[in-house]
Amino acid sequence: MDKASVLGDAIKYVKHLQEKIKQLEEQTKKRTVESVVLVKRYHLPAADDDDDHSNSSSNDDADDDTRRRSVLDKGCSDSTLPEIEARASERDVMIRIHCEKQPGVLAKVLSEVESLRLSIVNSSVLPFGNSTLDITIVAQMDGEFSMKVIELVKNLRLAFLKFM
Repeated sequence: MDKASVLGDAIKYVKHLQEKIKQLEEQTKKRTVESVVLVKRYHLPAADDDDDHSNSSSNDDADDDTRRRSVLDKGCSDSTLPEIEARASERDVMIRIHCEKQPGVLAKVLSEVESLRLSIVNSSVLPFGNSTLDITIVAQMDGEFSMKVIELVKNLRLAFLKFM
């Protein structure tokens, strides 16, 4: 082989690699996280607090802080509800729960996740302080799973209300 043909082949190969890089970058852009839902204790209106929320204005953060405090003051204490966060990407779901430490809570959570047509891939539990747990679950959606992420969080919250 002469130098010109080697150089020509090298140029073709570099162009091929540049095209491949562009394709992979486009695929990476498309694979963004679909949605993130975080439900904190103080963001959830109490059953008798709905009227207060519908009449309040939502034009600044001060009103939001007032509403949070009013929900906390009406009996929604830090230990009554968990913080639940769910993220979905394609067929995978990551669920993070910060809750009160109680016997059997992990088994109940995992059972509830499986009952929602999710196959658990991995789970971890970390104690946070003396009285709380941080539970992280990675699961895959079954073929019959049709919930939105917010519905998943609401269902998990309702399940927690039953067994907490």
